[in-house]
Amino acid sequence: MNKILTLIIALLFISCDQNTEELNKLKADKQYVENNVEMYVSVWESTFSEKNIELVTSENFHEDVAVVTATGNVTGLDDFKAYYANYIDGFSDGEFSVINAFAQGDNLVKHWSFKGTHDGEFFGIPATNKKLDLSGTTIVQMKDGKVLQEQDFYDTYSFMKQLGLVE
Repeated sequence: MNKILTLIIALLFISCDQNTEELNKLKADKQYVENNVEMYVSVWESTFSEKNIELVTSENFHEDVAVVTATGNVTGLDDFKAYYANYIDGFSDGEFSVINAFAQGDNLVKHWSFKGTHDGEFFGIPATNKKLDLSGTTIVQMKDGKVLQEQDFYDTYSFMKQLGLVE
């Protein structure tokens, strides 16, 4: 009887230890995801509010970061920054805000809003001085706490119509 009681107590300790390890892993995973979301939102909101693309650094973005576009991928930190600088240069009064962001593991989704006046060159399009009010989503792939890839989704027709580029 004593041996059975000892065995039961030993099994309880082993079981509790495994649960503690699982709980600690879940807590660490949750913290990793929360840190990714917090960093990502902070960097983009700061970049646009300060109109400073240099806030996008290798501290938070992989050197081979990519943005997936309809016309081809833009790869590498410098080209990535040049791509997004178009939004700052093309809309000097641009206001960017994150409506919501959530993540699971290394995958993050951002729902965003962008408003501004098209008063500068934007991806080769001369200023139209038209107002833009656009919302969209971005799917983000993270790796080791840094942004590895982004892909934006928004209503392109509405975008072009607001700028007076289509009827």
